[in-house]
Amino acid sequence: QVQLVESGGGLVQAGGSLRLSCATSGRLSLINRMAWYRQAPGKERELVASISSGGTTDYADSVKGRFTITSDNVKIQVFLQMNSLQPEDTAVYYCNVDYVVLGSRRDSWGQGTQVTVSS
Repeated sequence: QVQLVESGGGLVQAGGSLRLSCATSGRLSLINRMAWYRQAPGKERELVASISSGGTTDYADSVKGRFTITSDNVKIQVFLQMNSLQPEDTAVYYCNVDYVVLGSRRDSWGQGTQVTVSS
């Protein structure tokens, strides 16, 4: 099982920026996709951004133009640069990795990191 540890969350004023990082550890054969999700109080978890092993990215409409997802495929890390943050971006952000180990496809989640944007 791959373990994920997020960091970089915190409190920021509207218009500010944060950079989230997700480090992985454990054994795997292949990464299919890495992604960031978020869950605000009283809402369902939603996909924020994803990046495939080939570098193809996808973003939720609400963050397009403001957030950028990147990855380090050697160290197996994924990052989320968040600019022009707004109060509605307040949520717990989770890292997710879709991978293959010993021929089986699996996914892992981090414990989450809180992002709070004040108005």
